[in-house]
Amino acid sequence: MTAQFRRRRSALYMPASNARALEKAKTLECDVVILDLEDAVAPEAKAEARAAAAAAVRGGGYGERELVIRVNRLDTPWGLADVEEATRAGPHAILLPKVESAAEVQQLDAAMAGRDGGAGPRIWCMIETPKGFLRLEEIAAASPRLACLVMGFADLVKDLRAIDTVDRAPLHFAMSRAVMVARAMGLDVLDGMYPNIRDEEGLVRQCRQAREFGFDGKTLIHPSQIGPANAAFSPSEAEVAQARRIVAAFEAAEREGKGLAVLDGQMIEALHAVAARRVLAMAGER
Repeated sequence: MTAQFRRRRSALYMPASNARALEKAKTLECDVVILDLEDAVAPEAKAEARAAAAAAVRGGGYGERELVIRVNRLDTPWGLADVEEATRAGPHAILLPKVESAAEVQQLDAAMAGRDGGAGPRIWCMIETPKGFLRLEEIAAASPRLACLVMGFADLVKDLRAIDTVDRAPLHFAMSRAVMVARAMGLDVLDGMYPNIRDEEGLVRQCRQAREFGFDGKTLIHPSQIGPANAAFSPSEAEVAQARRIVAAFEAAEREGKGLAVLDGQMIEALHAVAARRVLAMAGER
């Protein structure tokens, strides 16, 4: 895999207004920490949370965890100030909530570019509404900074007037569409959170379902959800062993000047080798 590959099996929301939570995040096994300035922070605490998130990013101590700041929408009283402070702090990405158009992404891109010269954090977009899902292709193509789509299925279920079930049958179209668009645009895509922190069985079912659909990981709201998510989105020992065999067979063929290999009677092409290397990268092998 390329050096840009990152595991995003578990992305934990942490309220930036909670100093203890920010410190605890340094010890957790999640792949991504999302420092939240939006839903988890009361209006009167927005400015303090903004400063705390920026200080946490600058202070470091999060190891290899990917740091993302979820800002408020740009049409709120706090959005532009959030973007300015977050961009200067330099997290890995800025997460924009409730995105419904390419113009919103481009507005964020322009606001960031004015403060970092076009480099710096990537953009992540939360897709949470019917309008957002219907405009997903234009949103996904809106900026070269865009790296990941994040699903907000709780709001979508509400807007659809659907019933929120563990098997998520009313959301299958949206889930498949999100993965399809993400793959077409070369983006990662994360499944929405599971709200019942005491129902590990339900969480595991949804994680496995999301992996079957092709999601790269799941957003989480409690540290207890990290272990099940990491396990569900990690390849099994059998998958890893087979991936090693595929890579070895293809590389041996390449050394002989061949573009194809045969393994267990099946043809192995470059696309199989790419998929196998991704499996190894997901398992933590480089």
